Amino acid sequence: MTGNTHSHTPPTTPRQVVVVGSGPTGLLLAGDLAAAGVPVTLVERRPHGISNLSRAFVLHARTLEQLDARGLADGLERKGRTLDRIRLFGGLTLALDTLPSRFNHLLVIPQYEVEEALERRASEAGVRFVYETEVTGLRQHGNGVTLEVRGPGGAPGELAADYVVGTDGMRSAVRAAVGLPFPGRSVIRSVVLADVRLDEEPESVLTANAVGDAFAFIAPFGDGYYRVIGWHRGRDIPESEPVELDEVKEIARLALGHDYGMRDARWMSRFHSDERQAPAYRVGRVFLAGDAAHVHTPAGGQGMNTGLQDAANLGWKLAAVFNGWAGAALLDTYQTERHPVGASVLRSSGGIVRLAMAKRPWTRALRAGITTVLGHVGPARRRAAGCITGIGYAYGAPRGAHPLTGTRAPDLALRSGRLYEALRGGRFVLIAPEPYEAGGIGRTEERADRLGVERWAGERRTTALVRPDGYVAWAAESPDPAAVEAALTAAVGS
Repeated sequence: MTGNTHSHTPPTTPRQVVVVGSGPTGLLLAGDLAAAGVPVTLVERRPHGISNLSRAFVLHARTLEQLDARGLADGLERKGRTLDRIRLFGGLTLALDTLPSRFNHLLVIPQYEVEEALERRASEAGVRFVYETEVTGLRQHGNGVTLEVRGPGGAPGELAADYVVGTDGMRSAVRAAVGLPFPGRSVIRSVVLADVRLDEEPESVLTANAVGDAFAFIAPFGDGYYRVIGWHRGRDIPESEPVELDEVKEIARLALGHDYGMRDARWMSRFHSDERQAPAYRVGRVFLAGDAAHVHTPAGGQGMNTGLQDAANLGWKLAAVFNGWAGAALLDTYQTERHPVGASVLRSSGGIVRLAMAKRPWTRALRAGITTVLGHVGPARRRAAGCITGIGYAYGAPRGAHPLTGTRAPDLALRSGRLYEALRGGRFVLIAPEPYEAGGIGRTEERADRLGVERWAGERRTTALVRPDGYVAWAAESPDPAAVEAALTAAVGS
């Protein structure tokens, strides 16, 4: 593929994985790999520092579950503010307090708080950080990848790795280096963004509305400043044009009926929102995750969440292959599982925007119809909530598999506590109704680095094997020891 040059030169440094981009996706992935004993270098073109110029402000239920499995969710919950419903369009809101999750809400928290927690975890796990270094190219060879980089002061250099993961955003240098296109289009142009103080506090933790040609969104940073995002359909102003606070206030008044006394802007900019997705998330030993793989409108607050879940899916698979207890074919499942989710998020976020800004009679009629269905039909409402919050996604299962296979495992009650506490070791968890050794299945100690064994808190008879990312790898009703051993061998090696 264009840009993906091959060489027979082997890596010249110790085995490692290089992650490019230190946003939330890259930080979670690097932390997971390091916690699993994989040497990791995280490359970032910016100087070190957590920026408070966040774009993302929402953590959804599934992401909070993933963070709970890493011991981070409760600390973030204390710093953010919870909201038990999400507003979509035309006055339609989805209640979240009935979600089948410990986190039956969304958490309003600026992205930099999430990055700070993930960076601390990655650093403690032993990730090596390399800042002010940008990727200029790469070469793949039979047993690794050589990254060409430019360091501080423009000095050229190389980094050798077994695998490289690009988590370096919409303008991904890694994606460009392997020659992958990024098809799609700009959906919304000339979106204004401002961080301001307000004389009056908004009525809700998140404030969003669309009226006529105007849309506005307000979210708190927690330090006295608020992020305001606004768009007016009739104003297609070049992004190079500076933003004036009066423009932001006017859009807010049109969309929200009030500008809340915006003042003291510390940052303002103009940007556009695209819908794009790479056709492949893997080229040989190079992977893409987060905004490097997919971008979409901010509607529904799904961007950062989707990237973090990409990382949770890829991390344990890379660690398993790198550490030698899984075959390389496991890495192909990253594409088959996460690419359809990315496509679904593009459809749902784009649909929310188009319906919120509906102008033509037929789109208004469609919005009214969807509002009626979601407002009165329980299954449709639950499905919409599952897509937006991430808890409704499941992965494919082999024909004839148990119905639980491929589904998200909720925070099940175990004799020792909760499932997501048991997942904090980054291992598979086997949940059985009887002691693991009682059926004559041995070699527990030999798999202790990648398998934990738990028992149900109640009388349930199902035996289930849960992956490190909280999805069911295999399940059966009252299986014999040979069936359990076969499932374990397939998942975690002999």
